[in-house]
Amino acid sequence: MGIPPPLKGIRIVDLTRVLAGPTCTMLLADLGADVIKVEEVSQGDDTRHWSPPSAPLIVDPPAETSHLPADSAYFLAANRNKRSMTVDLKTPEGLKIIQCLVERADVLVENFVPGKLATMGLGWDDCRKLNSRLVYASISGYGQHGPYSKSPGYDVIVEAEAGLMHMQVGNHVCEAGRPPCKVGVAATDIATGLYAHGAIMAALISRDKTGQGVWVDCNLFESQIAGLANIASNYLIAGKEASRHGTAHPTIVPYEVFECKDGFLMIGAGNNKQFGLLAEKILGNPEIANDTRFNTNASRVANREIIKKIITEVLMTQDREYWLRKFKGLGIPFGPINNIQQTFEHPQAVARGVVVEIEHPRSGKIKLVGPAVSYNGKKMPVTRPPPWLSQHTSEILTELGYSEEKIAEYRKKKIV
Repeated sequence: MGIPPPLKGIRIVDLTRVLAGPTCTMLLADLGADVIKVEEVSQGDDTRHWSPPSAPLIVDPPAETSHLPADSAYFLAANRNKRSMTVDLKTPEGLKIIQCLVERADVLVENFVPGKLATMGLGWDDCRKLNSRLVYASISGYGQHGPYSKSPGYDVIVEAEAGLMHMQVGNHVCEAGRPPCKVGVAATDIATGLYAHGAIMAALISRDKTGQGVWVDCNLFESQIAGLANIASNYLIAGKEASRHGTAHPTIVPYEVFECKDGFLMIGAGNNKQFGLLAEKILGNPEIANDTRFNTNASRVANREIIKKIITEVLMTQDREYWLRKFKGLGIPFGPINNIQQTFEHPQAVARGVVVEIEHPRSGKIKLVGPAVSYNGKKMPVTRPPPWLSQHTSEILTELGYSEEKIAEYRKKKIV
């Protein structure tokens, strides 16, 4: 079962750091691409040092890693299945190494501020002269042109600037005057990485048809605006501004978190049939489904606070486990608010094998979230643990034709 790695034989030069770019290249590496993560010589990817927590070190890690600190859990989350090399791009020798990689590569992915790589001789125009079939993917904060194009991109800033944070409030109590708050993970970075991953796949197909490379321009700002989905459409179609509803839905009621005796439940009765079941089976009051204040979704939206109070009063009479048993099998969307431990202990997470355990040469057995997609019932394997800094530098330089003596010289000069 499963499928052969569809990107086997595709070589990717990865000049990205932090999360959006590394997420993109990790997804491509999962599909079998040879991803060469090019890092700064002394420190590498910033996220290697975003700790605690970090993976523990074994008693006898490889001797050549004795000078390196433990890699952070953050770095390990976005860099499986890659090779790592270090190169000083500011030296002529380092530039030549990257140019040699570009000549042999199928894809280059970078997340420098627009225009920066061009000043170093590694812009799109420079690289396509070396390799006319290269797919060159630029991931930035705001795109390659426009008044903000030179601004650096940070997930939380774009989350604020592109509408997402405007809709978030700090808890489930919805008050128009409450201050906004960020999403709990870097959702804009992750979405941008997903967009970029798909765009690169499309560009590779285009190259197969035309024989020519493609410059892919992907950025956090437009990815986040695209992710506004129906909220953006509400504004564009009807001029309706978004408001803060916490966990609630602006146009469906009831569709939010409700408090019970010892915790919280998410309930989403999105149509009249589901609301009727909620009224009869949970609230014990089937008549309210015919009440003119609640018999259509529009009337429930207009009377949001009233129906919310009715539901909460009932749920507060019992604990969470009671209600989970009561809801099961009714056909009403519901779920508990799980913490991270409960998420990984969820029977579905266990059954689907969302966690992979791999052997790391510095940390022994570590657990990571594995690929999310199955092909013919099987997920792509994790064939490489996240690499230590510069783990594959000599290996890759040898593949490029550099001698042992030259590699040793470059290491001494900190070129690699």
